[in-house]
Amino acid sequence: MKTTDLLQKAREAGVMIATAESCTGGMIAAALTEVPGSSDVFDCGFVTYSNAAKQTMLGVQAQTLDQHGAVSEEVAREMAEGALAHSTATLAVSVTGIAGPGGSEFKPEGRVCFGLARAGQQTVTETVDFGALGRANVRDAATHHALQKLFDGLG
Repeated sequence: MKTTDLLQKAREAGVMIATAESCTGGMIAAALTEVPGSSDVFDCGFVTYSNAAKQTMLGVQAQTLDQHGAVSEEVAREMAEGALAHSTATLAVSVTGIAGPGGSEFKPEGRVCFGLARAGQQTVTETVDFGALGRANVRDAATHHALQKLFDGLG
């Protein structure tokens, strides 16, 4: 899937997109805005690397972070829904994960949680274990996966 195809599909559907990113640090928004003319379907991107930023900018609940940790589908859900609530977008993708190096027994390097929120529909979440590919490769894989989720979310 090419980013230009995603943007064209969003245009045809009359959809505005927002991103809520943690481990990708804005790479999804950068991929979307690399294409000239993307401003007609891309509203904004939130880079919320810290837990405080997730709470302040997206409305992620402290209780959710305490109970599940930043790398969880629950936080990915609240990030995606927060991106919709704090933008004019009607479709939002979120990404939170452990790009590495490091990780733990319970949350290994390469684990990334995604959320996809669309106005009027139930938010969908997913966890993908990309493996210990190295920081740059995990971030790249997560970016491509998020772009594909947006494309698929357009129906």
